[in-house]
Amino acid sequence: MPMEPYLARAALHKWEEPCISGEEGSGTVFFSGCTLRCVYCQNQKIARGEVGKKVSIPRLAEIFLELQAQGANNINLVTAGHFLPSVIKALKKAKAQGLSIPIVYNTGGYEKADMLHKLHGLVDIWLPDYKYRSEELSKRYSHAPDYPRRAKEAIQEMAEQAGKAVFDRRGIMQRGVIVRHLVLPGCVSDSKDVLEMLWDTWRDQIWVSIMSQYTPLSHVAEYPELNRRVTQEEYQEVVDYARFLGMTQVYIQEGDCATESFIPDFDCQGVEKTVSSA
Repeated sequence: MPMEPYLARAALHKWEEPCISGEEGSGTVFFSGCTLRCVYCQNQKIARGEVGKKVSIPRLAEIFLELQAQGANNINLVTAGHFLPSVIKALKKAKAQGLSIPIVYNTGGYEKADMLHKLHGLVDIWLPDYKYRSEELSKRYSHAPDYPRRAKEAIQEMAEQAGKAVFDRRGIMQRGVIVRHLVLPGCVSDSKDVLEMLWDTWRDQIWVSIMSQYTPLSHVAEYPELNRRVTQEEYQEVVDYARFLGMTQVYIQEGDCATESFIPDFDCQGVEKTVSSA
């Protein structure tokens, strides 16, 4: 990706965890490009940079303020790491112009801790994935065998910056860390290893979101073991293990969450400035 930020969508989003979206929605800014190449990626078009429009730093700051004016509970930066220098400038500019709602850093977890340190004082809520403990799975499905180590280092930096979670009277998070883990078909054992590591390392300092929404799209055909949804039995086994460990700060997904309804249209909504007629 080039130096200038490319955005695929900027709009209110109601499909995050309840403490992030609330009733009003999260002001979600989807950036184009990604540091990972997960074979099952549900946002593949933007992850590969195939969709998106270039925006300036002043325009990015405007977008943050526009989402705040629409009633967003927070500004949700989705996969912004590769544009971090520009994002930092835009955040500082927007805050100087009245941006006051929490900033969420939403990431696949494959981050450099020293780069995250540059966000100290700018980000309030950290929303990383922790995808695998197995280097073999990391290599096969995300082409990054060092993912487990890198993601753990990144979450440690996030936890140190955020401290204990804080919620407002409505239950909307104002500060904290939520680590997401997507259960993959046939990978229950690794999911348990992920939960055990998270519990042993951070205990109740972080929240954990165990997701069942894996959707096998057409591009996973080369990986037949992933070409199905997670069964209810698989997902329940992972949730039961979280309870066995003693985890209480956990979000789970109930009902039929494995649908494509979680994937928004990446049509560049909210990216270009709307000119109102006189």
